[in-house]
Amino acid sequence: MAASTLLNLQLCTWQRARTWARLIREAENLWHGEIRDLQRLGALELDQLLHEIPQSLKPRVNRWLQVYRAATRLV
Repeated sequence: MAASTLLNLQLCTWQRARTWARLIREAENLWHGEIRDLQRLGALELDQLLHEIPQSLKPRVNRWLQVYRAATRLV
């Protein structure tokens, strides 16, 4: 595999993990709001995101969640 192809693959993986973590953080922000409907929406969104993350990306997403100081961690 060419070095540029490997670098592009690593970059895509990095971007996908970062994007998942940002979506989780945004859902958490809704969940911590004061309006009950937004809390419910945030909880539903967070639950859905946790089920959609590919198993192979979970360790990387967890690292981003730590960087973002999110409360959620993936198992």
